[in-house]
Amino acid sequence: MRLLVFFDLPVVSKADRRAYTLFRRFLLNDGYDMLQFSVYGRILNGSDAEKKHMQRLVDNLPESGSIRVLSVTEKQFASMKILVGMPLFQEKKVNAAQMLLF
Repeated sequence: MRLLVFFDLPVVSKADRRAYTLFRRFLLNDGYDMLQFSVYGRILNGSDAEKKHMQRLVDNLPESGSIRVLSVTEKQFASMKILVGMPLFQEKKVNAAQMLLF
């Protein structure tokens, strides 16, 4: 299962840029990988992990902007088509059939 986070945060003022940076650092430190600008994804181990990480996201939300979350299965994620650009290194190295979760 994967948790995808889509966000659009303002970066007009210094406080906005700081909130953006703190949220982005939180995502990276919490195990999310950047799929593309403002789209981050994380592998989860089931619905319990989904609840835990959803709560962690809620606890670290900035005050303004737009943030959306989508949970998808590995099969759904693997069926995603890349229309323009190249797959990330992580996507080339491991696909859903090769993945082992501990």
